[in-house]
Amino acid sequence: MKTAIYPGSFDPCTNGHLDIIKRASTMFDKLIVVVLINPLKSYSFSISERRALLEKATMEMKNIEIDSYDGLLADYFTQRSDVDVIVKGLRATSDFEYEFQMAHTNKDLNPRAETVFIPASANTTFISSSMVKQVAMFGGDLSKYVPSVIHKEISTRLKAEFEEKKRLAALKQDL
Repeated sequence: MKTAIYPGSFDPCTNGHLDIIKRASTMFDKLIVVVLINPLKSYSFSISERRALLEKATMEMKNIEIDSYDGLLADYFTQRSDVDVIVKGLRATSDFEYEFQMAHTNKDLNPRAETVFIPASANTTFISSSMVKQVAMFGGDLSKYVPSVIHKEISTRLKAEFEEKKRLAALKQDL
């Protein structure tokens, strides 16, 4: 049985993520989607919310497991002896440079950690969580960018976050 992990922040989960999840799930017997914490990022959704959104978006896929981890991906790979490979999605050349470096780092930290790259589908190459946040914060329609089953939750949260940031910025200017 071949098991792969697909790590990421998923803040929020996008149709680009879901595309890679669906495609990877057909290549492996089991796919573990791992929600990671990057202390250099600020998140709109907590780790438990990101897990819940992913569970909802993938609920009809039978060979998917959602997990979370706070630490090095290579350490997670070591702890899960049932995992055979890391799956990473690539949208552009800039993704490749970063992911190539990370693949070598993971391999250096754990010689068993092999990485497989899956190029994004043509219709999702431009979708990123950052882009989704910007569109949502200005009231744009996210329906083409995020899974329909979690669209409302994502839109509502990001719009509220933007309103709060505007309110705080206005208060700061008044000081």
